[in-house]
Amino acid sequence: MKSYPINIKQYGQNSVLVEWPNIVNEAVLEDILQFVDSFKNLNLAGWEMSAAYNSLTLVNSKEEVNFENIEKLILDCYSNRTDSKVKSKRFLWKIPVCYDADFGIDIEEVSKTLKLSIGELIELHTSFKYTVYGIGFLPGFMYLGGLPATLEIPRRKEPRLSVAKGSVGLASKQTGIYPQDSPGGWNIIGSCPIPIFNPSLEKPCFVNVGDKIQFHNISRAEYDLRKIEGEVGIYKPEKIALDA
Repeated sequence: MKSYPINIKQYGQNSVLVEWPNIVNEAVLEDILQFVDSFKNLNLAGWEMSAAYNSLTLVNSKEEVNFENIEKLILDCYSNRTDSKVKSKRFLWKIPVCYDADFGIDIEEVSKTLKLSIGELIELHTSFKYTVYGIGFLPGFMYLGGLPATLEIPRRKEPRLSVAKGSVGLASKQTGIYPQDSPGGWNIIGSCPIPIFNPSLEKPCFVNVGDKIQFHNISRAEYDLRKIEGEVGIYKPEKIALDA
């Protein structure tokens, strides 16, 4: 099992930040998630963990952290980790998107910039499986890596004051869905009709870091139907279990 140099920092009285090399790839993310499984297997009370890209934040909700003790524990756990028998399940989620011009307010401009037809742009965007590298900025906002180079486009020079909930955007090497109305500077190419974040649920965001997302193109009529199903809570996104 490949190991990476890790850096451990105190991050307030109750938390610790563990940093892996500052690169974005699936091997580093996989190493972080394997460490998460190993740390969970220690069965220590009070710890919550949040992974993103090349870092992991550990927060103890019960007591102040003794940094020297937790630093040693983390280093020991990392150096002695093995493939855990108890692994977090990961899934490929199939997410519907309507690329109608009413929703994809930047899709024409994006297609011209990238020298693609709108049909080619949609086909490319729905052909790839994206890795969830982080969830943040907004509750439930997924940072999805794995965008093909032909779809890479800079953020908008002037961010919008309001981007509609469900908007699907492109920015640099990433794609993502706005889980609620928000300011934003991504290039909007479509809209997802189903809620990505629901604070009334025990698990507000159904997706986890390490999962994968694949979009599929739907018509305006299907968008309207899925939106109603999502609002009343009967729509269940398709998911496929991935090998851990």
